[in-house]
Amino acid sequence: MVIVWIVLAIGLVAFEIHHLAFYAMFGAIGAAAGAIVAAANPEAVGAQLGVALVATTASTVLVRPILRQAYQRRRVTGPVARGVHGGLVGHHGVTLDRVGDANQLGHVRLAGERWLAATVGDDVIDPGQPVVVVEIKGTTLTVIAAAELQTQ
Repeated sequence: MVIVWIVLAIGLVAFEIHHLAFYAMFGAIGAAAGAIVAAANPEAVGAQLGVALVATTASTVLVRPILRQAYQRRRVTGPVARGVHGGLVGHHGVTLDRVGDANQLGHVRLAGERWLAATVGDDVIDPGQPVVVVEIKGTTLTVIAAAELQTQ
């Protein structure tokens, strides 16, 4: 019976990894608890089921809300472009370090991610400045200062 519980736990972990529903993982915890009881007393199938159900319920009720909140806090806020990166053109970001031309690449925080960035021409933008994406070449953004866009 230990093998059955272990196979069930592994199957539920695999399912959770694929779906991120935050339920199957707690079933896997219950199955692991059932396997521990089965290893200690193989004949007590009722106890194995009871421990598995209690462990599943308790972990779901106590731990799932905490994990869900942590997962939600990590979600990207702001615009998220679907499809090709060209959907990011026109979006606003913030420089993380000094951004210069193609020979002096810097970084921009855009849509919750850190991107390589270069400016148009010989412009240099200091850290912490708002920028607008005007072009994307590969995985490098070409940006201009947001203040420059407002003066145009």
